[in-house]
This record gives sequence, structure tokens and C-alpha cells, in this order.
Amino acid sequence: MSSFAQRHIGTDAAAQRVMLDALGYDSIDALVERAVPASIHVKERATSDIPVAATEAEALAELRELASQNRGARPMIGLGYYDTFTPSVIARNVLENPSWYTAYTPYQPEISQGRLEALINFQTMVTDLTGLATANASMLDESTAVVEGMLVARRASKSSSNIFLVDADALPQTKALLEHRAAALGIDLQYTPYDSVLDVDVFGAFVQYPGATGRVWDPSSVIDAVKAQGGLVVVAADLLALTLLRSPGSLGADVAVGTTQRFGVPLGFGGPHAGYMAVRAGLERQLPGRLVGVSQDAEGHPAYRLSLQTREQHIRREKATSNICTAQVLLAVMAAMYAVYHGPDGLRGIATEVAQKAEALASRLREYGLTLASDSFFDTLRVHVPGRAERVIERARERGYQLHWVDDATVGVSVDETTTAGDLAAVAWAFGLPEGEFAGAGDQGERALPFAVASALAGVPSSLARGDEFLTHPVFNTHRSETAMMRYLKLLADRDYALDRGMIPLGSCTMKLNAATEMAAVSWPEFSRVHPFAPEADVRGYLALIEQLETWLAEVTGYDAVSLQPNAGSQGELAGLMAIRGFHRANGDVDRTVCLIPSSAHGTNAASAVLAGMKVVVVACDEAGNVDLDDLRAKIALHADTLSALMITYPSTHGVYEHDVLEITQAVHDAGGQVYVDGANLNALLGYARFGDLGGDVSHLNLHKTFAIPHGGGGPGVGPVAAKAHLAPYLPSHPFSQRADHAGGFVFDGGAISAAPQGSAGILPISWAYVRMMGAQGLKDATAAAVLSANYIAHRLKDHYPVLYAGEGDLVAHECILDLRPLREATGITVDDVAKRLIDYGFHAPTMSFPVAGTLMVEPTESEDIGEIERFIDAMIAIKAEADAVAAGEWPADDNPLVHAPHTASSVIEGEWAHPYSRSTAVYPVHSLVRSKYWPPVRRIDQAYGDRNLVCACPPIEAFA
Repeated sequence: MSSFAQRHIGTDAAAQRVMLDALGYDSIDALVERAVPASIHVKERATSDIPVAATEAEALAELRELASQNRGARPMIGLGYYDTFTPSVIARNVLENPSWYTAYTPYQPEISQGRLEALINFQTMVTDLTGLATANASMLDESTAVVEGMLVARRASKSSSNIFLVDADALPQTKALLEHRAAALGIDLQYTPYDSVLDVDVFGAFVQYPGATGRVWDPSSVIDAVKAQGGLVVVAADLLALTLLRSPGSLGADVAVGTTQRFGVPLGFGGPHAGYMAVRAGLERQLPGRLVGVSQDAEGHPAYRLSLQTREQHIRREKATSNICTAQVLLAVMAAMYAVYHGPDGLRGIATEVAQKAEALASRLREYGLTLASDSFFDTLRVHVPGRAERVIERARERGYQLHWVDDATVGVSVDETTTAGDLAAVAWAFGLPEGEFAGAGDQGERALPFAVASALAGVPSSLARGDEFLTHPVFNTHRSETAMMRYLKLLADRDYALDRGMIPLGSCTMKLNAATEMAAVSWPEFSRVHPFAPEADVRGYLALIEQLETWLAEVTGYDAVSLQPNAGSQGELAGLMAIRGFHRANGDVDRTVCLIPSSAHGTNAASAVLAGMKVVVVACDEAGNVDLDDLRAKIALHADTLSALMITYPSTHGVYEHDVLEITQAVHDAGGQVYVDGANLNALLGYARFGDLGGDVSHLNLHKTFAIPHGGGGPGVGPVAAKAHLAPYLPSHPFSQRADHAGGFVFDGGAISAAPQGSAGILPISWAYVRMMGAQGLKDATAAAVLSANYIAHRLKDHYPVLYAGEGDLVAHECILDLRPLREATGITVDDVAKRLIDYGFHAPTMSFPVAGTLMVEPTESEDIGEIERFIDAMIAIKAEADAVAAGEWPADDNPLVHAPHTASSVIEGEWAHPYSRSTAVYPVHSLVRSKYWPPVRRIDQAYGDRNLVCACPPIEAFA
């Protein structure tokens, strides 16, 4: 039987022999050991924390055992997280469909029209429900979205104040994030119950709507008072509640944020979930993250694309206003499709039923003399039970329910769409009500507490009732049957190019196989329907899995401690830099605020440093793409007393192993600084060297790159932060963490970085399964295969396109940069032309113009077989020949298959063909495409069309007719 590693790694021994012979190496180990500097080779370990590789069946059996340790309780804790029904048609055709979860960020819009339309649906859903002008294509979670909203208010406010008001009734996890992030930026948070006239100058204010206690109130007077001072108001709103309650926009809010989790996205012990952000007109250019809009293609037809956001951190670097470079696309698609499937009437019906359940329970509790913190609520009650809170919680646990312990005298309970009449009866019994009083039969033979006759929002002022329409676009009023919904999802998927169609050779992004066995456990209810604040006794399986994964990641990176809380690579960067900040401040070095960053670094590095309260100083790189040691030493000397950290990517962003890395890290340590090794390229190092042995003090890792979590069209991701022991105390903590300590016995106290204690825990089984089935040797073999494939491509293409950077032995790491600038000089053909022509050949383009303008960064990963690699090489050689034909005058510079690429079916069958190249050359440049052609749905999309007036919501259907 083949091992999992043999299934995961695309090139077998025979294929690797062909590649090695071409490169002139006897073995794959000889190749990698030549490429990786001998000074950093990892020493053989006598023992390993990573067990011997399991088979797929064995790994699934172990996951089943871990899942069984999670107690199957009904979560009614609330606090922004709710159980929900994922419609099966969405679960099967989105969440479990590789056409959606293996897609990449839609940087090539011509082959991303399906997921871009899905994101337009998401943005429209958010703008309609919030009553604001523009929404982005999702945020990481609600609490980080609140932080981003605070930063928008700070940038856009006319006030010179440094004070930000925070609702005393805000979610506790949001308070924790605001406190952690505001401290680094010098923002003064002031909590208020908003029960008196505001007499303090502020740049902004935050309102929770409904509040954490469940209270629904009218904040319009508070909003007016803050805006009268020149401040901006951020409202965190529950989208389901907004189907019944007035929208934040109608109340005067400038920014609305929140989560779309309860729109069919499983709890997953905290994530991944799609947060949201919407802003009023005039604040569009302040939006962080990604924004999808409608442009036009080469034939003038409407087409979707990402807008040219001025905040894009890869462009603005230390001037960026946010470090977020990703989103939660897969989850945003699920939430949007939940709204498409249910439509406005369905959502309003679900919300009405939820409010009726809360009112039915409240009425019964009041009848028996219990009092509530507020009589105005949507789905959450705070019940006063003086001295009996623990008893109520325990009685609920006896029946299989999780309630929220607020304090000794108060218990919180939240209902959702999954709550039944039997559930309400059981909860009422937990509060001490006599069960025999309830009428009707409930689930499992329990007595039921009927709710259909209850009044929804009985205590909410009528002035807060929603009166305007929402989700009026036909897309939300068409797909009611499962047949129609299934076909709509299939239609969109067919418009996209994902990894299930072919190779996505994106450098720096690692689009490797996301194996079906790794993905399997994500949908299991024992993992998917678990509340992030569930008590420790109910989540022991999850905690065991997390501790094992922490231990394995610590071993392969050479660090002592790992936190899995950051839910994106950018957040892992920020957490690592905040740990460095905490370390220096604990040692009294409050002036150590300078962060050195090489000019070749990922753009998020500089943005993260600024958000951690640091000052960025750029270090030059030499012509080979390595850090300029002389410039580094000069910058260290200049900032000796204020040096906080150096951020360095290894292997470098240029795709080479820097030989001077030990000298670089030692120089920083000698000056009292800390070293942050960006772990984005760990997949080029795993098994051969370790960040901790390079002199790294802290790193973030990208589980969505090295450890097989899917990109999902631009999210989800997980960005764990790993550190040496001296920084471990400053790694992320959380007020609701179920764990006193972490793997290795470390206690973290660095402040929250994500809304959930364990971040996007729902997808951690993927990386757990990957490591468990690969084993230590398999991980090393994957690195070797990736490096071999990248060098083979570089070798085969170097006579056609110069390879911009190389290291020892003229070798690259896991990716190579092809320089297309000489091609443009010789032929006029640009990097854009080559990227779009690759679509005609059946490929997603490599990474364009990063880290060097006019280049393509190619990464084959270990997952591709030699047939697909050769197909890509042949395509690139053929495209070079086409460019040469343009240079030779065989085709005009303005009328050739490259400048007109990509070609749609309609472009070659409609009208007269007036081009000097044939229809066959246009769409079948190689014969193999005749039976396996991917047809792009649109022609080349204008990247600058109407950007300042881009339509970022669903356009009229007739626009695409």
C-alpha cells in the first residue's frame, strides 16, 4: 500500500531522477543540501515528538477518537457565536467542494468570476442589512473588525482627541482585543454605559447592537453627540437581528462591523468565520481588506474584479493603514449563499422565530419570579439568580446544555435557529422551573415550551422596528429550490479556475494539495458544532489535538512555544511583534521601538510593525536579493539604543537561501534586538533547517501554505506564532481560554489577537492530519520535492526567461523569479500579456510583479507531477516563441494572441475574424486543449476602469445579459 506521502508528493522516484539528471545531481538530498547553507543544517534528533507517519485510515481513526472526547452539548452561550444550520446544498457544494476551497485569491479576475460574484453577493448582503453604502469582501472575525473600525475612525475623524469610547456592554472578547491593540498605538479607551450626556472630546465611539447582555436600545442620540464633536461611530451589529431591527446606517452610524457566522457557518470552536465591515459614503477609501467591484472587459462587457485599494499593504508598506492581506472568502461565500438560499423573507422568518423563542423563555422565567437584566432583547437573556448561578449552570449541563456564567448572581442564555421547544423547556428547568408545567411534547420525549405564539421583540421600542426593504436584488429572490441553488453554485464554480482544474504556480503562496482525508474531519459535528467558550470538560478532544499540533510545530521550527490563536498570517506577524514589544517593556526598554525590515520583505511586515507601535527602518538588499550586510550594520549602529527587532524572511522573498543569515541574526542580538523570522517560506526549509537554529526569537507560520490548509479563494488561513522560551510569556492570551498552560508548560499572557481563544480551530484538524500522515520524514521529503521542482523549472526556462535570483550552486529555493523585463524591451510583450495568455494555455498565472515589478514568481509545490510541470514549461516556452514572432514582425504589436488574451468562446465564434492569427491559435495553442479546454467567461478586464466610482454591490441582472 502506498504511504500518504507518496500520494501527496506528485513526483515519484522516476520523475525525480529525470529532474536530477537535468540538474546534474546524484540525489535529491545532495541538491537540497547544496542549496541550503551547511551552517544551518538541522542536526539529527535522537527522538522526535512527531510520531511515525500514519496511514489515512489510521489518522481518521485517531481523529475520531479525539472528536469523541468533545462532549456533545448544545451551546447556548451566545456572545457572538451561535449554532446554525448549514443548508446541505451549501455544505456539499461549497464547504466540501474543491472547486471552492482550492481556489486562490482572485488576483486574476478573468478566471475568478464565480467567486467574485459570490463576494459581490456578500457585500450586497452586508450593505443592505447594515444600511451603509459600501462593504468589503469580509474581515477575519468580529473583534478584529471592531479594532479595524476604531482605526478607520482615528484616521477619518476631525477630532484631535486620542480617546475612543467603548460600550460597557461590548462583547468581552472584543474588549480584550481593543485593549491589547490600543495600548500599542497609544489610544486611550474609555468605557461607558452610554447612560448620560457625553461631555468628553473623542475621535470615535463603539456601540454593541444588541449588547453582550442582549439589551436592545436606541443609540441614535449617542451617535449624534459623537458626530457633533467630529468623531466617528462604529456599531457592531448582529446581521440576523437587523432583519427585524433598524439598521446602523439608519441610526447614523459611520461604520458597521460584525460577524456572519450565524448565516450557516459552523461554530468550529471559534472559526473560521467571515467578519464584515461596511462604511457610509465618503469612507470607501478608508476600508481595510479587499473590495470587489464591477469593471468591464476588453469587449465592454461588465466583469468583476478586486478594486485598487489604496491601503494594499504590499504597495504602501509602512504607510499602510491595515496589515490585513487576506479575508475569509470561503466562509463569506457560505454566508452569502445562506442569504441567497433563504432570501429576505426566509431570513426574516428565522429571526422572528429566534426572537419568539427568547420571549417565550423570558415570559416563563418572569412568571416564576425571576428578573432579567433587560426586558428589551433579541435572542439573549441575562437572568438574575442570586447565589445560584453555578447551580443553574450545572443543572443545564446535566441536560446537555452550555449556558453563560456571568457572575455568581447572573446567568446568560442565548437562543438560535437550532433551538427547539424542548431545549427551552430544559433550560427553564435548569433555572428551577417545574418541568411538568410545560404543555406539549418536545424533543426526546421532554416536555416542551412552545414559542410560536410568543411576540417577537416584545420589549423593543416600536421606533427600532425595521421598516425598509433589504435583499431586493433578484439573486436573493430566485434560488429557492435546492435544484436551483445547486445549479447556481455549479454555474459560479465553472467560471473559476481552481486547483481541481490544474496547476496554480503562484510563487510565495504555495497552492499545494489539500487532501480529502485532511479535510474530512472539518465537517464532523464533534468538531464543527463546538462553541469557542465551551468549558474545558466539553472540549478535551480539541485541546488534545491543539496541544499535539503545538508540540509538532515547535519541533519542526526549533522554538519552545506555539500559539495557534492568530487566524491569519498577518495576525501571526502582529502577535510576534507584540510579543517582542512586551518583552522589551517588561525589561524596562520602552524606547526600543525601531524595527529593521529588508526592502525585499513581504509588505505585511512593515504594516504589522507599525500596528505594533514600532518605527520601520528599511534595510537595503544587494543585487542578488540578499540583505546588504554593510547597510544592516550601519542601521544597527545608528539605532543601537532603540533597536527593537529585525524582520527577515527565510528563505528570502526573492526565493534564495541567504548564506549570511547567522551573521545577520547575531548582529541584531549583539545590539539588544530580537529577530523575527517571517515563516511564509517554511515549506522550503522544513526538515532541513529550523528558524530557531537560525537565531530566530519568534516567527509566524502559514498553516494555509506549509501545512495544507486550503486558500479557499482568499481565506481561511491560520498564522500560528512560535517563539523561544523568553518570549513565550508574551504570546497571545484570551479571557475565555480553556487552558492554563500550553505545550511545554508555558503560560501565555500577551493579550488577545483574535476573537476566539484558539483562533480558527475548526480547520486545525487539516494540519494535524497532514503532519500525522506525513511524519517527520514525509515533511522533509515534501520540502525536497518542492525545491527540486522549482530548480527544474528554473533550469528548463533559463534560456527563455532570465532567472532573476539564485543562491549557492546557482540554485533557487522553492520558487524562482522569471524576469520578463527583457522580453518587454525586445518584443513589447508585458508580464500582464504573458499572465493572461497562460489562461489560454489552461493555467493560472504565477505571482505577478512581486517582489520585483515586471517578473513572474513561479512555485510548483511538491504536489504537482512531472506531466503538469512539463505542461507548464512547454506553455512558457511556447509563449516566448509567440512573443518572438511579434518581435520578428509576424504579428503586429497591437494585434497578436498575447495582447488579446485571454480569448473567450464567444470571441472566436461571433462575428468576423479579423486578426492575423487563427482562431485555433487563439484558443487551442496546444492540441491537448481540444478536449480539456477551460474557457474563461470574460475577456481581459480593465484594471483601472472607473475605480473611484466602482460599483461594489450586485449590479442589475440585465447588465450581464
